[in-house]
Amino acid sequence: QVQLVESGGGLVQPGGSLRLSCAASGSVNAMGWYRQAPGKQRELVATITYGGVTTYAGSVKGRFTISRDNAKNTVYLQMNSLRPEDTAIYYCSADRRRTYWGQGTQVTVSS
Repeated sequence: QVQLVESGGGLVQPGGSLRLSCAASGSVNAMGWYRQAPGKQRELVATITYGGVTTYAGSVKGRFTISRDNAKNTVYLQMNSLRPEDTAIYYCSADRRRTYWGQGTQVTVSS
């Protein structure tokens, strides 16, 4: 069993930045961030393998950066140049025999 604890969400103005963190209770393989806006399906934002290989959704490429600290079992999402359409609940995921999910953290981009 893996527990994931997210932090770092909040309210930010358009063009601003936020950094999300997600700490796993033990060593995991791939980790990622997904988001779900009101009335929409959950979508992939970014993933990172244990070795550091990353993938990004086209809508965030160049603005968001995913990284991880394997010693701390923690994944980060640095979000820059935020837009109102980035508003969503952001969920952390981690794989170890199955996929585990965090509880979600709200990100609101509004003036």
